[in-house]
Amino acid sequence: MHIFSIIFPLIFIVALGYGCCRAKFFTEQHIAGLSKFTFYVSLPAFLILNMSQINLQQSISSGAFLSFYIPVLCVFGLGILIDRFYLNKPHPNKKVINYQQHSVFGLAGSYSNMVLVGIPIVIASLGKEMIAIAFMIITFHSTLLFALTFLIGAKGNAKGFSWYNFAKSMVLNPIVLSIGCGLIINVSGVTLFDDLAKGIDLLAKPAIPCALFVLGANLVFYKIASNWLPALVSSILKILILPAGVFFAATYIFQLDEQIRNVLVLLSASPVGVNAYLIASQLKQHQATLAGTVVLSTILCMLSFSFWLAILL
Repeated sequence: MHIFSIIFPLIFIVALGYGCCRAKFFTEQHIAGLSKFTFYVSLPAFLILNMSQINLQQSISSGAFLSFYIPVLCVFGLGILIDRFYLNKPHPNKKVINYQQHSVFGLAGSYSNMVLVGIPIVIASLGKEMIAIAFMIITFHSTLLFALTFLIGAKGNAKGFSWYNFAKSMVLNPIVLSIGCGLIINVSGVTLFDDLAKGIDLLAKPAIPCALFVLGANLVFYKIASNWLPALVSSILKILILPAGVFFAATYIFQLDEQIRNVLVLLSASPVGVNAYLIASQLKQHQATLAGTVVLSTILCMLSFSFWLAILL
């Protein structure tokens, strides 16, 4: 399939969402309602239905898991070092290290918007049958990176943070919860009766276009901050350095099947997810950087996806 044919429909929907919101045809309240339907109804229906039907033997792979998460953790650490020694060097007379600030920047370079962008790209370029491996990666993604961000940040300031509330929010996350429900249905061998399956399928059909439309619309509310350099650095880490690391690990270290490797690289090349900005806001660190990175990495990912698709396909 021609790369333009893969990328253009996705760009079109994102641009349409941005244009409608920019022209105020959709207000922020409209987008909030559409986002709620997408993330709490349509996407969970999509994930439950597909997770209940996938081949688990194909989706469970320690090599694939390590090929993805070893580079993710390396880039997370690299982001911390860049912020610590280059972007936000402490004053010579100030010995206190801002662990929260550095961990949030590490998150900015490693957290992927896999549900809104990664899965549509995988489906468009590799086919729906290849999303099985993606679900295994997505299940642990937010939990691992958010926990790591808070754990490192807690070294400097644990005030106001509750691990109980964090664990509760992760368990009740609609993405994690829906994948878990689909997994239970799959493992138990339960077959959804036809009418229920058709109803869930109808709810699932608009999930991908709605997710892309909401992504484009939300870009109106996030700006590329005046401190553009940190946003650019984290975007480069996210959409170039991270997928390059995944490509190297999957190809030369774990020698994965080519199709599985392609899924992992495309997932890792996804732009920074909006949830990373929410974590930055909660910790009150790098909010402007994360807001700029969400916008910049989303814009630049269209070029990076074209680059990686040219290499992989």
